[in-house]
Amino acid sequence: MYKICFVMLASFMLAACSDQPDPFSKNDQTGRWYTQSQVGEGRKIYRDNCSQCHGKRGQGAPQWNKPDAQGFYPPPPLNGTAHSWHHPLPMLQRTINEGSRGRMPAWKGKLDEQQINAVIAYFQSWWPDQAYDLWLKRHRR
Repeated sequence: MYKICFVMLASFMLAACSDQPDPFSKNDQTGRWYTQSQVGEGRKIYRDNCSQCHGKRGQGAPQWNKPDAQGFYPPPPLNGTAHSWHHPLPMLQRTINEGSRGRMPAWKGKLDEQQINAVIAYFQSWWPDQAYDLWLKRHRR
C-alpha cells in the first residue's frame, strides 16, 4: 500500500515539476494546451524567424509536397492543411530544435524551450478544431 502511494506521489511530483506542456490538458482561454499569452509570444517569434519560409499565415511554400531538383522538400504549411498535425508535440519541438533533413535550420541555441513552445502554440492556433482534435486523438494512444 505504501509503495503504491509513494509511486503515485512521485509520478505526480515529476509531472508537476516538468516544464513540458501537457498537450492533452485544456486551457480555459483557448480550449487547447496553450494560453493566449503563448500565442502572442509565438506570433512575434514566428514573424521574425519562420514566416520567411513557411509564409505569413503558415501556408507553406508553393508545391511544398514536391521535392526540388536537389531532392529537398520546400517548407510545408503549418496552418493545419498539411502534415504538421501528424506529428506529436515532442517531434514538433525536436524538428524546430534540430532542423530537418531538408533545409530547415536548427533553432537550438537561438530559441529556448519556452519560445519553441510559443511558436508551436501560434501555428496550432490556426488549426481548425477538426485538425486539432485529430492531432489529440492520434497522439493520445
